[in-house]
Amino acid sequence: MNIWDTVQGPLMVLAPMDDVTDCVFRSVVADCAAPDVYVTEFVNVDGLQSVGREKLLFKLRLFPKETKVIAQLWGLNPDNFRKTASEMAAMGFAGIDLNMGCPAKSEVRNGACSALINNRELAVEIIKATQEGAGDLPVSVKTRLGFSAIDLSWHELLLQQNLAALTVHWRTRKEMSKAEAHWEYAAELVKLRNQIAPNTKLIGNGDVLTKAQARELAAKYELDGIMIGRGVFQDPYVFANESPWPTKTREEKVALYRTHVQRFADTWKNGERRLVTLNKFCKVYISGFDGAKELREQLMNAQTSDELLSILG
Repeated sequence: MNIWDTVQGPLMVLAPMDDVTDCVFRSVVADCAAPDVYVTEFVNVDGLQSVGREKLLFKLRLFPKETKVIAQLWGLNPDNFRKTASEMAAMGFAGIDLNMGCPAKSEVRNGACSALINNRELAVEIIKATQEGAGDLPVSVKTRLGFSAIDLSWHELLLQQNLAALTVHWRTRKEMSKAEAHWEYAAELVKLRNQIAPNTKLIGNGDVLTKAQARELAAKYELDGIMIGRGVFQDPYVFANESPWPTKTREEKVALYRTHVQRFADTWKNGERRLVTLNKFCKVYISGFDGAKELREQLMNAQTSDELLSILG
C-alpha cells in the first residue's frame, strides 16, 4: 500500500535533515514517539551513480525494523534519478521524495534543490524520470513557496505531475528560515490541489513544535499532514500525543543521549559519520536541568565515542 495512504487523519512526518535523520536518530525518535513517515537526509543521485557511490551509501542505511522510511534524493541528471529510483524498493524504502526546496548556497549555486524552482523544465524531467524508475514506489516532492518571491504557479506545475504527495515549507528560498512561516498560503494551495490533483497529499512544514499544534494546523487548513523538523530538537517526543519530555529528569535525559551515542558507535564503526555530528544533538538531550551547560561543553569537547560514553556515565 502507498505509504501516504496508510493513516486516517493527518499524517505526522519527520522532516529530512542533513546529518540528522540517519538510521540512528530515526531509531531514537521511533523509541520515543514514532511519526507515521520518516524521510532520510538528502542524498545526491549524481554521486550515487558515480565512482563516489560507496562514500554516499551510508546515508541510505536502514535498520532491519524500518518500514516507513522515504529516501530523499537530489541532483541534476534525470537519468541518474531514474537509475537511483529503480534501486530504492530493493533497498527497503517505502517511497522517494525529491528535494526541490533546500536553500543551501552550495546546492543552489549548482542549480539543484530550490534552484529548480527557476528551472522548471528540468524539474519536470527529473520528476518524470524518477517516476519511470520508481516502479510501484510513490514519488513525492518537497519544496518552498517560491525562490525570491511567493509564486504559486510553481506548485500548480508540480500538482500536474501525478505526485503521491507534495510537501511545502511555507517560506521562499530567499527567506531561508529567517521570516515567519506563511501558513496563510496553505488554504490557497489546498484549493489548487483540490482542483488539479485531488489524490495528491498536501503536507505543510514550518515552525511546528508540538503534535497538538500540528493537528490544529492540519485541521485549520484541511491539510493531509504536517512535517516536523526543528521541533524534534526541542523535544524528541514531539510526535507523542502528550509528551513526557518536560517532566524527564536529568538522569533520564542523559540516559537517552547515552543510548543515542552508543547506537552511533555501534552503527558507524568504520568512521562513515564523523563524531562531531553528535554535537548537533547534544542540546536536544542535555538541557533543562542544573549543570546542563557545563556538561554540554564537556561533551562537545570529547574526541571519541568512548570518551562521550565515559562522561555520560
